[in-house]
Order: sequence, then structure tokens, then C-alpha cells
Amino acid sequence: MSYQKLSRDQIAKRVAQDIPDGAYVNLGIGLPTKIASYLPNDKDIFLHSENGLLAFGPPPAAGEEDPELINAGKEFVTMLEGGSFFHHGDSFAMMRGGHLDIAVLGAFQVAANGDLANWHTGAPDAIPAVGGAMDLAVGAKKVFITTDHVTKQGEPKIVAELTYPVTGKKCVDRIYTDLCVIDVTKDGLKVIEKVEGLSFDELQALTGATLIDATQG
Repeated sequence: MSYQKLSRDQIAKRVAQDIPDGAYVNLGIGLPTKIASYLPNDKDIFLHSENGLLAFGPPPAAGEEDPELINAGKEFVTMLEGGSFFHHGDSFAMMRGGHLDIAVLGAFQVAANGDLANWHTGAPDAIPAVGGAMDLAVGAKKVFITTDHVTKQGEPKIVAELTYPVTGKKCVDRIYTDLCVIDVTKDGLKVIEKVEGLSFDELQALTGATLIDATQG
């Protein structure tokens, strides 16, 4: 293998580059929460958490944790000047009402048409974990996905059609994996970036849906 996969932190840093100034953003549980540590200081970005926080910042320094300041993943956070707290019912109203510019979520599978599966694998012993994912998938103006390109067993996570239970239909706008960045468009899945040393044919072989090479020109 002549290429190096991106780490989880590198994926988070890459997503942070695409979040515009003034955006209201929900970071899903898991890898997406790492994005809070890489947001540029010269932008005003308002992070939202479905447990009732708005305008929170990166994790606190060791020893400065406040047990009342946690995100939806039960991780310690800091609050920025002007940050606010509210009932989680109001938080879900924000999510469902189209008030969030971007939701960054994890995924079990993403289909070629932008369908998302991220709450259950359908396996009899799997533990469902929908949280606010369905509300975010349909309520946010844009949905970004962060995920490994393949499973631990080597199965593609980007597929022609979902085989896992659906979270949201045709909701995904961009996919960030440990191998590439893909835009979901009406013309198909366009690869706009890939890691150095990885050929397009190698990437296609690891993907369960047809890709379009948009990295040239």
C-alpha cells in the first residue's frame, strides 16, 4: 500500500476547513465532536448540541472540566462568550425547524443518491442509537458525513443502495473518509480529493458505488 490513510483527527481538521464563518453547526457523537478542536479562531462558528447548548467551544484543559458543561456525547466542552443553554425540546425545535446550516454525522453506510444509514445495522444483537440523527438529517441545510471508507472487515461503507435501516433519504451533501472527500451530486458521487499515493482505480475498488473523478483540473 503506497498511501497513508487519514487519522480521525486529520479527518476532523479537514472538515473544519469547510465550515464557513457565521455557520450554525451540530457535531454528531464520535468523530464529528473532534471538529470543535480545529475550528479557526478567526471565524465565528456557533456549535449546537441537541442536549441544549449553543456556541460552545473545544474541550477544557485538564483539571478545568465543568460537569454541567457536556455535549450530546457526554464529553466536556467550554462555552464561548454569548453562549446559551436551553431545554432539549427547544434544541430539537431548532434542528427540525431548519435553523442549522450544517450537521456533521457519522455513518454505517451512505448510498450513491445521498441516503444515510447511521443508527442501526439491522443485526439482531446490535444496539440502536438514533439520538437526534433523523432530525438532523432532514432539518439541517447541509449534511456532512465523516467515516472510515471501509468497515473493519473491509466492506465498503459507500454503497449503491443502503442495506441497513435508513436514517434519512437523499440528505447527504458531502462525505469525508480516511481516503477521500466526495460530493454527492445529481450527477453522482464526485471525488474532489483523495490521499496522496492512492489511485482513482484503487479508490473505486474500495467503494461499493460508481465514483466520478473530479480531482483533475
